[in-house]
Amino acid sequence: MRGEGLIKTFTFLCAGSSILVVFLIFGYTLSEGLPVLMKYGLSFLTGLHWKPYADPPQFGLLPTIIGTLSVSGLAISIAAPIGILAAIYLAEYSGGGFFKNLIEPATQLLVSIPSVVLGFIGLVFLVPTLAKIFGGWGFSILAGGIVLAAMTLPHIICISSDAIRAVPREYRYASLALGASKWQTVRRVVLPAARSGILASIILGLGNAIGETMAVLMVIGNPEVPYIPTSIFDRVRVLTSTIVIEFNYAVWGSDQMRALFAIGVILFIITAAVNLLAFHILGGRIHAKEI
Repeated sequence: MRGEGLIKTFTFLCAGSSILVVFLIFGYTLSEGLPVLMKYGLSFLTGLHWKPYADPPQFGLLPTIIGTLSVSGLAISIAAPIGILAAIYLAEYSGGGFFKNLIEPATQLLVSIPSVVLGFIGLVFLVPTLAKIFGGWGFSILAGGIVLAAMTLPHIICISSDAIRAVPREYRYASLALGASKWQTVRRVVLPAARSGILASIILGLGNAIGETMAVLMVIGNPEVPYIPTSIFDRVRVLTSTIVIEFNYAVWGSDQMRALFAIGVILFIITAAVNLLAFHILGGRIHAKEI
């Protein structure tokens, strides 16, 4: 019994350490970024100009926030329908056939590909292709959205297919017994029952897209002065790439460095809120199933 207690205590400390690490990271980031947030207030989020080397410096994140939401939103718009349809095929139509045994490992392998590799492929293949088709340089929201969609797709497929498989078979049997076709059963019975799990997969994919750095950095153009985009062919800057681009040039302790930490605080809050929302949805689905 004493050994069981020691194991329980040790595992509890291991679990608690992850929470402690998260709070330490957030606390340090907040302590460095809070002075700028308090100094500039709401204008830090709503300002239109990011000019850290101006006199006086200007720190306005609105164009960067809009750029982040544009790239991430486009990525989810591409990945969600493809991912959900792929999940339906894997869970309902593939059986145990060759394509299922091929698609599932390929999907899992796609998760393990480093983001910098996908960004490099986008840089040398996707960007020139878009430039050839649509003109311009090819660096754009569209390029970033396509690369992010490829990175988000595996998460949506895996979580959505698990949610669809979790729907009790009795639902399908009852629908088929009433004369519904296979597709009618999937569309009218299975998908509504798995809706919360599918929605959670999309939200988690969105959180992953918002926090991505290297792949986006390589294909979106990163204009020196951020501006509000007017089309998917415009070059943009996102929150993560702003930190990467300017961190090496910022003087430690300056407003510019503290502004970069403040961006980290904003990213932390956004991704934490997105993930908490997804887990809340998943938790509600599991609880409803147990009841």
